[in-house]
Amino acid sequence: MARLRLARSESVGPVTFRDLLQHYASAIDALEALPDLARHGRRKNPLRIADEKEIERELAAIERIGGSLIVIGDEAYPDQLAALDPAPPVFTVKGDLSLLPRRSIAIVGSRNASAAGTRIAGMMARDLGAQGYVTISGLARGIDAAAHRASLPSGTIAVLGGGIDIIYPKENAALHDEISSQGLLLAEMPPGTEPKANLFPRRNRLISGLSLGVVVVEAALRSGSLITARYALEQGRDVFAVPGSPLDPRSKGSNSLIKQGAPLVESAEDVIAAFDLPTMNRLLEPMPLEYMPRPTAPSDISETSRQKVIKALGPTPMLKDEIIRETGLTATEVNVALIELTLADRLYRDAGDRVSLIPEN
Repeated sequence: MARLRLARSESVGPVTFRDLLQHYASAIDALEALPDLARHGRRKNPLRIADEKEIERELAAIERIGGSLIVIGDEAYPDQLAALDPAPPVFTVKGDLSLLPRRSIAIVGSRNASAAGTRIAGMMARDLGAQGYVTISGLARGIDAAAHRASLPSGTIAVLGGGIDIIYPKENAALHDEISSQGLLLAEMPPGTEPKANLFPRRNRLISGLSLGVVVVEAALRSGSLITARYALEQGRDVFAVPGSPLDPRSKGSNSLIKQGAPLVESAEDVIAAFDLPTMNRLLEPMPLEYMPRPTAPSDISETSRQKVIKALGPTPMLKDEIIRETGLTATEVNVALIELTLADRLYRDAGDRVSLIPEN
């Protein structure tokens, strides 16, 4: 209950959840510390902390739709997600949980896909399934939908941008239902959450994080599929691309990936064979973080230390190690100061766990 409340509290994203659970003896201690941490960071409005009734309503909603909730530390939490930094604190699933630990390949691409693109995506998903791989995608129209349909018999996981009970797009309602009964639906957001643009990058990060590699079938130069590919590379996953016509803007992004060194693939056999190349990533997961009770580190730092961190920060994103070197403070002191600023909505977190200060109004 405490971990769920912590994950659903205001300004507590995956990074802050990770930092709080690494710093405090338990989620219970972290919850108790939230108001003081936000106040030390000079938060202007009271921090909204999720209460038990809110979590009970969420659990009841999940039970009504026949789903289940998985919190980091649970036995069912997949190792490949637990090893991400940061790992998603909690997610909801509905369907066949046995698909989670299996070998998976993500297939993503354009919503406005060509007939050839959807045919290739379906062929790859079907043939990968025949070789024992689960297909992962985002249940969008176009390439995603084609990959899901073709892999229903062999195993498919749909990662959603909103709540697990929210069908988006509406045209995929029947496919949504089929996956919930034959495959697996997975969502990081609570039930009832409507998909919004800012939630899709989080969905894309889970698509790549669950997979051994990502196949991009068709993608424009500025597309969610390329965001998924970027996350995959950051996570140590392999990225493959299906070539397309240079005259088709839907293939500009996938062709660009090939120019940058992504293996060109035209079939499932190409994808499987690429894993044997010496240049490909060998997915050796680090040990997942252990969220076991332990002594709480000191959570109160001096105003002098706090101001040193604020002075070191600016509009340019910095790594935590750079702040430690510049301030001469301990890692614990810097961690606490960053948590305080995050809870006060004064810290912007960039890719690669870099941080920058949001100027006060």
